[in-house]
Amino acid sequence: MRKFRFCALFGAVALGMMGHPSVGAAQCTVTGAPANCTDPGSVSMTAGRVVRLQLSAGSTALTAPTPADFDAGFNSTSGPTLTVSANSAWSLTLRASTALWTATNTSPGAPARTNKPAADLLWSTTSGGSYNALTTTDATLVTGAATASTSTTLYLQTLYGWTLDTPGTYGLTVVLTLTAP
Repeated sequence: MRKFRFCALFGAVALGMMGHPSVGAAQCTVTGAPANCTDPGSVSMTAGRVVRLQLSAGSTALTAPTPADFDAGFNSTSGPTLTVSANSAWSLTLRASTALWTATNTSPGAPARTNKPAADLLWSTTSGGSYNALTTTDATLVTGAATASTSTTLYLQTLYGWTLDTPGTYGLTVVLTLTAP
């Protein structure tokens, strides 16, 4: 994120009775009454691109699967709301940080699936809409023009298979990247 930088250059005001003017400073001289001296100065500012991404939650607990979810092959979870503020055109992308979920055993004799692919997590920007498999390559989630606040909810589906998804605790890091090209 870039910050605003403020540079100001003001001319110095020197009156004849105030002593010696600074070397290189602008000056004006007044004689007589009324004594009034003005010296124009200027200010300048460079505003860079500024973007901000706010998440309604830093992590999302996916809905635990039921027998009906295993039968259907998936279940759905409403993810976080993502709010973008930007002073220029912007793009928000997402990707998985790794190709596989982490897996921790929770049941003796039934090890957690260590090869559950990131693609078993699907995402969409509309509830019940078209879902996309998560990959390790950036995918465009949403784009926009300069805005004070544009919000998008991330909807998720997790894929399940009776013979594949053994008991365990699973995790996957999703990377969101906001850019203003």
